[in-house]
Amino acid sequence: MITNVHHLKNASGTVFHEVWSTDEQAIISSETPDVTLGPLTLPPPLKGTRFRFVDIPPDHTYIDQLSTDVLKATFSELGDISAGTSNSASKHPLMHRTETIDYGIVISGSITLLLDDEEIIVPENGVIVQRGTNHAWSNRTDQICRMAFILIDAKYDDNLLNKLMG
Repeated sequence: MITNVHHLKNASGTVFHEVWSTDEQAIISSETPDVTLGPLTLPPPLKGTRFRFVDIPPDHTYIDQLSTDVLKATFSELGDISAGTSNSASKHPLMHRTETIDYGIVISGSITLLLDDEEIIVPENGVIVQRGTNHAWSNRTDQICRMAFILIDAKYDDNLLNKLMG
């Protein structure tokens, strides 16, 4: 049973179910404490992993409430204020980018992955591998979409880092 559940205050209806997390050196022990307890943090630990389920509500139920201040508060609530990349030209107010490789699996419903230059509809049981791209998840249906995410800490190579900083 998942006990660490976070209902986001600023993105109404979005729920993070934290399953497990590892750090640089995962230790297997009969005494391992529940590593998911504590505050919600978007990225995994340094050189670690994070496994979670996320319930994503239909955009039309909350998207109009996302002012600039609310967006900052949302990423702050996720423990990674620097992840938010949205601006007035963005396709979605929750555009973000993290230095992670993410495996995303649609468990129920469907979702649209928004990238800077394309949109991909991901159906139920569909799988997406994110590699540090700027993106957002847009639920354009009337049903909650549940996704499983496995996040792996990573680093941008020098060429990409120079593009991002340039």
